[in-house]
Amino acid sequence: MTDRSPNGFASPEPAAPAPSDIELATKRLAAALDALETAVERRREADRAEDELGARIQALGADRSRLANELDGTLTRSRALERTNREIAERLDVAIDTIRSVLEGESS
Repeated sequence: MTDRSPNGFASPEPAAPAPSDIELATKRLAAALDALETAVERRREADRAEDELGARIQALGADRSRLANELDGTLTRSRALERTNREIAERLDVAIDTIRSVLEGESS
């Protein structure tokens, strides 16, 4: 048995066999797995970004609480300084009035 055609020449190379259903299904499965891996990686990145955002929000909340406490302390101190300032101004007014009355008494 020879691979010769009726004209005596060797027959051309046989055509590549068409891919079987199993090969096509395997390729589709591999493509689906690649897409799934890509989706999983994107989800992991999104989860990491969400975790980082949560940590930042928590840090901002802690900073806000600390700043609110500092502000309360500063307001308390400011009010105390204002009270002290008013008391000193009143004492200065009394001292000025006393000095004026002494000076007026001497000039009379």
